[in-house]
Amino acid sequence: MEILLIEDDEAVREFIREVLLGAGYFVSAAGNGKEGLAAIKSDPDIGMVITDIVMPEKEGIETIIEIKQSWPQIKIIAISGGGRICAEDYLHIASELGADITLKKPFARHELLGAVAELTRHKYPDVKMPLISDYPAVADVLDRAGV
Repeated sequence: MEILLIEDDEAVREFIREVLLGAGYFVSAAGNGKEGLAAIKSDPDIGMVITDIVMPEKEGIETIIEIKQSWPQIKIIAISGGGRICAEDYLHIASELGADITLKKPFARHELLGAVAELTRHKYPDVKMPLISDYPAVADVLDRAGV
């Protein structure tokens, strides 16, 4: 399963992409909802979308609606830092329209990875996804910290 990340802010997009790649996920990226929908149409392996809400071209709410209408099996994580209204309002709307999980920016790596792992387990219940503490470098740091 591939994850499609739709985020207009290049720095945020690269950060999220690196976190997901570092955890072993396959990730493709788009800069807005229009590009994201085109990516879904051309790649049947996309099983999850992480989308920002406030974006140019086609914003996240429209994107979520179109994904749920055309590809209801795709899991969606909506992310937002706000805009004209507060982030919680955008995320509540996203949840009502079909987002499976919402995250308010800024969020920690473990929150993002936890959300992705939760949805992956729901889609593939027999597959054990690694936890961040399963990675040797992370386990070493946790051991040294006494966690």
